[in-house]
Amino acid sequence: MLQLLPGKVTVENDVVFGATGKRDLKCDIYRPPVEGKNRPGLLLIHGGAWQSGDRSQLRYYGIQMARVGFVGVSCEYRLSGEAPWPAQIHDVKAALRWMRANADHLGIDPDKICVTGNSAGAHLALMLGCDTEGLEGNGGNPGVSSRCAAVCAIYPPTRVRFRKNVVEDKLLGEAGSDEVAAQASPIQYAKAGFPPTILIHGNADQVVPNNESFNMYHALNQAGVGVELHIFDGAPHAFDVLPDFARQCVQLITLFFDRKVVNPGPVNVPVGA
Repeated sequence: MLQLLPGKVTVENDVVFGATGKRDLKCDIYRPPVEGKNRPGLLLIHGGAWQSGDRSQLRYYGIQMARVGFVGVSCEYRLSGEAPWPAQIHDVKAALRWMRANADHLGIDPDKICVTGNSAGAHLALMLGCDTEGLEGNGGNPGVSSRCAAVCAIYPPTRVRFRKNVVEDKLLGEAGSDEVAAQASPIQYAKAGFPPTILIHGNADQVVPNNESFNMYHALNQAGVGVELHIFDGAPHAFDVLPDFARQCVQLITLFFDRKVVNPGPVNVPVGA
């Protein structure tokens, strides 16, 4: 099982992982306190309704997950004010391809790259679990797989709707339609082959209703995918800005990724327990 490592996590900021054609895309790297090889990797994707926020939002998660041995990469992506869908999925796919292409330098196992995100970032994390080969983009490292080993989605939108609200219409852009909205909806891809997924939500969320996670859970479970759903009673959107909730989320994520990716195996309960 994963254990806390002694020492201090190191952070490398403003590392270029790709390009949009107009500018570089950058990330921050969180390295475990102890050097090693073939560690699990973790791509962290920030939220902000696809229109705000930055990669520093998930600094706590990057540091805490590095303390148990994950090499974290917190990436930026083009916000909807800069470019509409599918620019966002193009950019996070480019970040994951960069991690896999640079696995030796990062000290990670290219087959053990997990993804986590919050809110809009959780939506993009789930999209990385989807079979969307037509949405690779040109961010760099062509021909390298952008598939991930497991996903954590914290209060994720799982179905995008055309003409639902200003935020989602801004994401979809002028070319928005019901078809484009379906293409951008993770629940449309919930089928066998989806990576193991953990969903975390609060039942007092008035920004992204928790039925978004419930629906994704049921769809993945019905497809035979390894999936967990954790609901915090009375918790609103972005509840993990509170330290006690953030610590609980880290524990849930660590246990799930450990069981499903780092040290996979059945749950064996001792006889008579």
